[in-house]
Amino acid sequence: MNVENCIEAQYRELMECSEPNAEYADLYKAFTHPHLREILTTLHHDLILLFKRMNDRLPTGECEAHFWADESRELIRRLDIINGLFGALKGTPLAFNIDSYYADLFLKCRDFLRSSGGSELPPNMAKIDLYYMIPIFTPVSSVTVSHEQQELTYQLKLVGEGSYANVFKYKDTFYNRFFILKRAKKGLDSKELARFRREYDVMRTLSSPYVVEVYNYNSAKNEYIMEYMDDTLDGYISSHNSTLDCKQRKSIVRQILRAFEYIHSKGQLHRDISPKNILVKLYEDTIVIKIADFGLVKIPNSSLTSATTEPKGYFNDPILAVEGFNTYNIEHEIYALTRIVYFVMTGKMNTNNIVNQSLKKFVEKGLNPDRSKRFKNVSEMQIEFGNLT
Repeated sequence: MNVENCIEAQYRELMECSEPNAEYADLYKAFTHPHLREILTTLHHDLILLFKRMNDRLPTGECEAHFWADESRELIRRLDIINGLFGALKGTPLAFNIDSYYADLFLKCRDFLRSSGGSELPPNMAKIDLYYMIPIFTPVSSVTVSHEQQELTYQLKLVGEGSYANVFKYKDTFYNRFFILKRAKKGLDSKELARFRREYDVMRTLSSPYVVEVYNYNSAKNEYIMEYMDDTLDGYISSHNSTLDCKQRKSIVRQILRAFEYIHSKGQLHRDISPKNILVKLYEDTIVIKIADFGLVKIPNSSLTSATTEPKGYFNDPILAVEGFNTYNIEHEIYALTRIVYFVMTGKMNTNNIVNQSLKKFVEKGLNPDRSKRFKNVSEMQIEFGNLT
């Protein structure tokens, strides 16, 4: 069934037996579809009203209690609307979850509700918890954040996908700014989940203006929140290549080199250097470069540093495909960084036919097949880069 048509059909069905009610609208800001948001907001109001009337007959103790015919029919009709929406939207970007307490309650109600003559509430049925400050329905792709003892739920927009995780964007209305949520994919084994958590822990320990900030890890959902960046280095250079001058390009390179000088000073090798893992934050007067994606980071004596990962991408030293990723060391990191520097300075990938002789000398040293002749560390790269003309 067409999703839009289903929402419209259920909206009309609901409006035949109710009126739009915005009392609980603040609980459903995470839903971006206006009609769906209005349906769920109105349903929340109606459910609270009907269950409040049911509570007038509860608890039942050892005996049954009668629930009136009109209220029984009204509740059945709303449960039908919920089921219709839930089933039609499942697996779509508009899918939603039902709070587990209320999902169980809906099933119990189905067992005793009758469309005529009223319904008999079962023995020992307890009073129902009424959600005045908690949403009954939440988007499947959502995140709930606590602010000053208040929980706010935001809908997520998928903006990226990797081998282990999906990356979502959301706007936090409390701070009035965007954030990124990185969520581990379902089906990961224990070692993959540990590596995902390790990525967060590594970034949490790094304190540099050139490393993306991460905030809190949700162990129950295997997800964490991180700062929002405006673009990747790949996207930024590609879209601004015709307007960037040499001074601006050099500023970007200096930030990248400072970032990796800091990372290496902590005894770590990134091992996944590419223009897609270097991010850009845009301000009115400048841009700031930050490093992300530490999933393959090499830490001394770590049991989670994989020796079997295959080197991928144009920016990695091709010798790794022969010698194995377990041999990755500073010389390979220098190789990838050299390609990054060339990409920033020219907007090109292919290093053939470099016209600028000082840049050519820099690139040839960083990519030298004889690894002993490459830059020994980032500090050497910084000195040589400072001599570019």
